[in-house]
Amino acid sequence: MDGHVLWLTGGAGALALIFAVLAVRRIGVMEVKIERVKELSEIIHRGAMTFLYREYKALVPFVLLVGALLAWKASFPLAVSFVFGAFCSALAGFLGMRVATRANGKTAYAATAGMNQALRVAFTGGVVMGMFVVGIGVLGVVLVYRLYGDPSVITGFGFGASSIALFARVGGGIYTKAADVGADLVGKVEAGIP
Repeated sequence: MDGHVLWLTGGAGALALIFAVLAVRRIGVMEVKIERVKELSEIIHRGAMTFLYREYKALVPFVLLVGALLAWKASFPLAVSFVFGAFCSALAGFLGMRVATRANGKTAYAATAGMNQALRVAFTGGVVMGMFVVGIGVLGVVLVYRLYGDPSVITGFGFGASSIALFARVGGGIYTKAADVGADLVGKVEAGIP
């Protein structure tokens, strides 16, 4: 592959990460002046991060096992690419979850000023995850290609990234549903509904 294409592609990935970091900073400076919103936002953040930590802890053996199988049956570069792809996907998920849970409370507070304000905060929070996924993914592919020079090794990166994303989506859906049911029950108890 032409060196210029790699530099342009890597530059696009770097720009996506820069954009994501700027969006993170923008969310970071937003204030929440209602204590109850701050308190609930912190509880949600801690719960989500604890879930993510435990999910990733459970996925490490899977990644190592599949990586070992790929090294044994296919090739060592493919195995390294798989593990690196899994790491990049987990990193994007971690960063996205961290920012999204922080943006939730800020979105709720912004809604007190109007829907437009709330939508701006919500979109900024959502952009972070998208840009981290794109930036980390593109830079990961460029790095794998630069390291091995073999386009077929990139499939390992995609396989690793997709595996973690799949497990995170399924596990996250279960966690979200459990949190939704829990919130519904708490709301009914607080409202005095038997």
